[in-house]
Amino acid sequence: GNGRWATKRGLPRTIGHKAGAETFRRIATYCKEIGVKYLTVYAFSTENWKRSADEVAAIMGLLKRYLLEAVDTMERDHIRLHFFGDMGLPEHLSADDFQANVCLNYGGRDEILRAARSFAAACAAGERKPEELDEALFASYLDSAGIPDPDLVIRPSGELRLSNFLLWQSAYAEFYFTDVLWPDFDKAELDRAIAAYHQRDRRFGGVKK
Repeated sequence: GNGRWATKRGLPRTIGHKAGAETFRRIATYCKEIGVKYLTVYAFSTENWKRSADEVAAIMGLLKRYLLEAVDTMERDHIRLHFFGDMGLPEHLSADDFQANVCLNYGGRDEILRAARSFAAACAAGERKPEELDEALFASYLDSAGIPDPDLVIRPSGELRLSNFLLWQSAYAEFYFTDVLWPDFDKAELDRAIAAYHQRDRRFGGVKK
């Protein structure tokens, strides 16, 4: 919703992306304050390369500049920063009891394909056997290896779809949809999402006695 947020205000779409980056900084800090352990945000998908060259260049420039600035801020606030996606980026920065995951050049299907290829390569090298594969082992080949599956997936901007986000990990996540555009997403909206989550009856495919 970053681009739509800017368009509604008669501003360049790049201004919306900058506002969205600032929202991430605020929400990440708030999540740490209220005791959330992991926050994962979708910064740039594998499908976003289909946008105009000018917009892609602007987004990537903003991400580079913002992430460099965010490193110092997040280290000061003791926030671990981790990347999902096919970018060859550092695995993590800083370390503490809260982790912010940034999905950059990320797609859920692409992640699953890369994991499958890695497992196949391990089998070809004699390091693994096909019959060893189960859900836990496969998950260890994903970008999210060692990170719990999400309890709650929040989709802002009025869209009612996953848009290729954490397809494997979200199998039993609860979903919260809101019309609020991401740059306008604030602490109060996050509180509403968490309150809605606490009203859900989570059975994970089973039946509670």
